[in-house]
Formats: sequence, structure tokens, C-alpha cells
Amino acid sequence: MARVFLIRHGRPAQVWGGTGSDPGLSELGHRQAENAATRLKPIGPLDVVSSPMLRCRETAAPYARWRGVEPVIELRVSEIVATEGVEDRAAWLQERFPWRDRTKQRLWSTLEPRLLNWREEMLGFMRAIRHDTAVFTHFIGINVIAGAALDAHHTIVCTPDHASITEIEVEEGALRFIKHGAEMQVDDVR
Repeated sequence: MARVFLIRHGRPAQVWGGTGSDPGLSELGHRQAENAATRLKPIGPLDVVSSPMLRCRETAAPYARWRGVEPVIELRVSEIVATEGVEDRAAWLQERFPWRDRTKQRLWSTLEPRLLNWREEMLGFMRAIRHDTAVFTHFIGINVIAGAALDAHHTIVCTPDHASITEIEVEEGALRFIKHGAEMQVDDVR
């Protein structure tokens, strides 16, 4: 059995869908990353996996430095990509993943095949984890993984705050939910 800690990146310098496609962390985000590392240290040495997005790599850096390792960069835990040609990525995201209004919940089965493939690749990676691991990922990614561990079919099952730590277990390819990390208090999907 492997324990997996899903860490949402710290607060980025720009909102998701802004002018920069790969923003790093804000000053607050760097403090959140340091705080996440502090909370992970007592758990013990974990493998370190990060989305290739700069905000995740910067969030992973303090813990990886403490561990004396380079994070493994894993495309399968990266940010969801909007359909090509979409002008308003934030609106596109909210339509498929309505975190603001839970009465508009969507089921994964109603989404485009490309998004279902993205989800399955992420879950395939997670199910193959065999060692205790810290995975630095994104809001929707945490929802994918936590949702599967909870056997929930909605696209949004939680609203993880920046640098929150959600825990699951992986045993023989099965995901088991342990606990949610801190939930965001304001609408702050960045």
C-alpha cells in the first residue's frame, strides 16, 4: 500500500486563463509552498512528483530541496487543457467543472472524449504508484483523483485551497480516499 499526498499548487501570480499560460507563484504562493513542505516533513521521506506547470514545480521545490531530490515531472498530473480556439478559458472550465454552483454539477460521462481520456491517463498514473508519494498538481486534478477514490462521478467533489494536502491510498491499483485537504474559502481557482 502507498500513501499519496495530493498538493494543490500555491497561489499563482496570475489567474488561470490570464495572459500568461504558465505563471509561477506569487509571493503568497511561495510562502504557501514553504508551509506545505513543513507539513509534509513529519510524514517522512516521500517520492516527489510534479506537474510540469511552473506553479506546481515551484510549490514542490521546498519539499524536494529538503528531501535532496529533483521532482519527477509527470505530464499525466498536469493542468487540464481547454479546447483549442477557446477564448475564455475560465468560462470553459466553469461550464465543465462548476465549482461555484454545485446545483449545476456535471458528470464525467457528459464531457468530451478528450477530457475523459485525460482523466483516465491521470488515474492510470495514480493507480500505478507503489511508494509513498507527494504529487504536486492542480484543482481539477485533485478532483479527478479524489472523485475516483470516493467512487463519485461528478466533476467536482471538493474545492482544495492553494497548497492544501489531500490524502489517498493506493493498494493493488485501487484508490481509497483518506481525507480532504483545506478547502478554499473564496472562489480562487487560479
